[in-house]
Amino acid sequence: MNLTGLWTALVLLLAIGAGHVWVVRLEYHLGARIWRIVFALGLALTALSLFVPSFALSVILGVVAGSILWGAGELPEQEERVHRGLYPANPKRARRQESGR
Repeated sequence: MNLTGLWTALVLLLAIGAGHVWVVRLEYHLGARIWRIVFALGLALTALSLFVPSFALSVILGVVAGSILWGAGELPEQEERVHRGLYPANPKRARRQESGR
């Protein structure tokens, strides 16, 4: 019996669910400007998944990397959702940004 597909589906569900949470929290605490660093992390994990000898671990790394890459693109979108009032803005970060302008 091959359970790789089942494990992949489970990791995918967890990565997507966690991805939503970390995008919201990362934007709240650090802002959307960090998207490039997140994107680079996703690319690094993608590259790492190509060289891992274990098929299952390679799939897991690839799925997590894909979720991180998607989240990097969602950070600016999350910032826009905050500006529209759909999510709360971080008052401490907002004050820092206003004083820097």
